[in-house]
Amino acid sequence: MGEPIMREPIAAAQQDSPAVALGPTALVFGVIAALTSFFISPFALIAGGLAVTFGAAGLHYARQGVGRMWPAALGMTLGTVGVLGIAALLGAFGA
Repeated sequence: MGEPIMREPIAAAQQDSPAVALGPTALVFGVIAALTSFFISPFALIAGGLAVTFGAAGLHYARQGVGRMWPAALGMTLGTVGVLGIAALLGAFGA
């Protein structure tokens, strides 16, 4: 028979930081904000604000070597698109 195949553990390692989750969290909130900005929805403002906040924090930690840069940057960008999209819709209806 052969040696059993060792798989990577599913649980987080002890040296992992919660800051690793900031980028993916920003990405999820950014997608929600960008998709709901086409409708006048309070979810776009809430999710967009959270995406920008988590994305900025994720970028900060990614520059220090904790986490990844692209999910934080993309989440922050999509969050900004969501907030600006809802602001543009409200501005167009208010004019």
